This record gives sequence, structure tokens and C-alpha cells, in this order.
Amino acid sequence: MKKLFAIVIAFALIISGCTKKSNQTGDNKIILGVSPVPHAEIAEALKDEFKKEGLELEIKVFDDYVQPNLALDQGDIDANFFQHEPYLKDFCEQRNLNLVSVGKVHIEPIGFYSTKIKSIDDLKDGDSVLIPNDATNGKRALLLLEREGVITLKTTEGDITEKDIDKNPKNLKFEAADAANLTNLYQDVTIAAINTNYALMAELKPSKDALILEDKDSPYANIIAVKAENKDSEKIKKLVKIFNSDACKNFINEKYADEIFPAF
Repeated sequence: MKKLFAIVIAFALIISGCTKKSNQTGDNKIILGVSPVPHAEIAEALKDEFKKEGLELEIKVFDDYVQPNLALDQGDIDANFFQHEPYLKDFCEQRNLNLVSVGKVHIEPIGFYSTKIKSIDDLKDGDSVLIPNDATNGKRALLLLEREGVITLKTTEGDITEKDIDKNPKNLKFEAADAANLTNLYQDVTIAAINTNYALMAELKPSKDALILEDKDSPYANIIAVKAENKDSEKIKKLVKIFNSDACKNFINEKYADEIFPAF
């Protein structure tokens, strides 16, 4: 009976060891969560650089701004590359996660797009405006409209929503929606703020098609994020080195000239 009990316990331990998820994959493999464009394209272009560093790169593509951070926290991926640091900090505060930035890669200026008007000056009384519904990207959109003199805000500090608009001379009607859905909805409103990665996926060219666009020195640089406990691991240091390399910078400049900009 004791022998049978020992066998059962040993079997249970084996099963437990097989199902328990580790905080990080092996030392020579990195699973990287990315948005399809341009993040997946940049990562794919750098695979030879990963090989030079003795690393195997597995790219996992996500279509939204929520799952990549949840997957990172749960240990399904080693790092992600899709967001800027203000979004990461806000996300972590809301969900009590311990994820950190380990390096900036590029800047994707947010812009306003329209199929109904040709210039921001063509806005009329009561026109509709669609912005992202997350705090950081919604703030970027509102600051961009304030820069153009379309609205004024009560404050530019902290989280800002349409409720923080102080003056709205044209009585614009503001709505908010998930950033990933804005390219499907923007034709139904007068203007919409669209993140550049989603604009590129929809074959919009920010430098040409946007009515107004953030400057290329925008503080919202896209970053590499990892679990805080892994930020000093050797393979994460190699990952950052690759994404801050001349090979990465050259690819961004050649592939996305005037649309996105290196941030290192």
C-alpha cells in the first residue's frame, strides 16, 4: 500500500511539474508578443540579429492592446512590443501588474483622419469626433486638437477625457471607442484619431492621409515591456540590444520613412 501511495505521489509531482508555467522560456528562446504592423514586421526583419546573439525568436501576434500585457503577466510570452510607456503604466495600475519598460524603439505619431473633410479647418458646428477610449491615447488625441486650436482643455496634467474640455467653440460631438476598432468606424464620423499602427494596417499613410499628426518628437515612444523580475536577465538585455541596433534603425527608416521614427 505504501509503495502504491509513493507511486501516486510521484506521478502527481510529475504532472504538476509539466503543467506549471515558468516565468520565462529557456535561455536561448524569446517569445515576443507584438501588434501586426509595424511591430511584427520590425521583429521579423531582425531575426538574423537574434541568431547572431544566439537567440531563437518566436513572434506571437495580437490584434488588440489588452491581451499582450495579460499574456506577459501570465508568462505566456517573455516580452511584448506594441505600446508606449504611459499606456503600460496606466494598464498596470488598473490591473495591479508588475510590468516594466526596458527600452524605447520607435515613435508612432497619432493622427486624425477623415473621409468627409479635407482639412481640420473644415470642421463645422456639431461635427462628430471619435477618439480612443483608453486614457493615454484619448489624451493624445485631445492634446492634438488643442494644439490646433480646435478645443481648449481645463488641464493637460494626468488622465484627460472629453469631460476635461473647457472650450468647444464648434460644439463638436465626442465619442470614444477601442483603438483597434477606429479604422472600422472612422468613416461614420467627421474625424477620428487613429494610432499609426492601426492606420498602416488599414493602408492609410499618416504623412499623406492624416489631417493633423503628432510631431515626431512625441513622448509616446513604443517600448519593449517585460515582467519586472526578468528585466535584468541576459536574454532580455540581448533583446533590447537588438531593438536598439543600427539594423533596427535602418529598417525603420527604409521601410517606414516619414511614418514612424526611431526613438533611440
